[in-house]
Amino acid sequence: MKSLLASRPVLWFLFLFNLVVAAVAPFVVDGTQGVLTAVGMGVVSLGAGVSLLRG
Repeated sequence: MKSLLASRPVLWFLFLFNLVVAAVAPFVVDGTQGVLTAVGMGVVSLGAGVSLLRG
């Protein structure tokens, strides 16, 4: 599982998908839940982006 998550295509998918969800979530989901969803997805996207830069 670790080798799958470390592959470049999976990291790109995680980065882009979570970035899009983080950008759209506050507009689709109302209130605190939308903001927390955006923050959570943003953190995952940043983690994947950092892994892409390191590798």
